[in-house]
This record gives sequence, structure tokens and C-alpha cells, in this order.
Amino acid sequence: MVEAVVLAGGLGTRLRPVVSEVPKGMAPINGRPFLELLLEYWIDQGVRRFVISVGYLAGQIRNHFGERWRGADILYAEEREPLGTGGGLLLAASHAQSADIIVMNGDSFFAVDLAQLCDFHSARRADWTLSLFRSHDVERYLGLAVAEDGRVQSLSSKPGKAGALVNGGVYLVRRAALEVLPWRAGQRFSLESDLLPHALQASWRTFGREFASQFIDIGVPDDYQRASTLLRGLCK
Repeated sequence: MVEAVVLAGGLGTRLRPVVSEVPKGMAPINGRPFLELLLEYWIDQGVRRFVISVGYLAGQIRNHFGERWRGADILYAEEREPLGTGGGLLLAASHAQSADIIVMNGDSFFAVDLAQLCDFHSARRADWTLSLFRSHDVERYLGLAVAEDGRVQSLSSKPGKAGALVNGGVYLVRRAALEVLPWRAGQRFSLESDLLPHALQASWRTFGREFASQFIDIGVPDDYQRASTLLRGLCK
């Protein structure tokens, strides 16, 4: 059974105009904190252990979820100073136990089927599998060029008529691969700008699978306002 790492340590500066008194992951959606909806979705798919990377206003997240929530164990990896998405991942992954860990951003929701993601990852003996969706906005989202078998060829893409394949921020990662990185827990670096380019340069078995599923990033005010409508039908 895979564990989940949730990257929820960001400052949420882009969302401050509409949500300022709680950490970004605790922003209310239809009267519930966003992180409740996120964790609930993955619990419904069988995840029973979460490590949440926390930083800004971390106490609010700890106090809300405690050490166990809806049948799942909750652990916390607290950033004493901002570590970026890569640093937050390494800090949290040091508390994980499963051979593969599912990693997700704490401010976005992507309705990925966990069983399908795990089967794809296992069949390709992947070190890192990215969940992808199609978008024409390659300036906001990281576009990727992907071979027919799903192997990631480059971290750039040009949109076709159906849009480009872009990173959806849900990953399945072989935990042992994180133990041989040039960075260590406590160092600041970016998952998107540093770790993923390193994975390609180091010839990690890096793959991407497209999911035609709902995606929402609540990190900007416009999409935060849309989330109440989009997530009403996806989460209880």
C-alpha cells in the first residue's frame, strides 16, 4: 500500500487577496478546508498514511487533522524555513515507509485513479511517474514531450489542437530514488525546476500518463473561486 506525501508548506502569497488568515490548504471550499477534500479523495482510494509537509501557519493544519483522521494516520514534516517543493518533498519522504510514495501538491486537486497510476508505474518499472492532463496554457503549467510508451523525453512542449500534455502535480515516486539525490533533507530546492530536470539528466526511468480527469489549482484567486463549483460533484 502506498503512502502519500502532501506538499502544503507554501506561503500562499498569490491567494492572499481572498484568503489571508489560514494556510492555503485550509482555504474553505463549500464550508470545508480544501485539504479535507483532498485527503478524503485519496482515502477513498485506499491511502491510509499521509505525511504532510507544513510550514506557514502549520499549527492550524496540525490542530485540525491531528494524528489520525477518517481512518488514516497523519504525520507532519515541518519546515522551519521555506524549503521549496523539492526540499519539502525530501523532508516529508524521510518519514515515509512504503517503497513507492504518491506525492501531491496541497493546493491542487487532480482526480487521478490511483490503481491505474500504480499499474502504469509498476509495468514500466518507473522511478518517477507523472500524472498529466491537456492544457493550452503552457506558460502556467509545465509542458512535457512524451513518447508513445509514456517515457518523458523533455520538459517542454508545444500545444497541438487538443493542447499540450502538462504536469498535473500528482506523482508516483520510487522512494529509494530520492535517497541518491544531490540534495539532502533541509536544503531548499524546487521539485519542478531542479528535481525533474535532474531526473531526466540522470536517466531516471521517468514516465507520464495522461488522465482525462478534473483538475483545479486553487493557488490563484480566479481558480479558487471556481473550485466550489468544480469540487462539489467530486468530493462528499
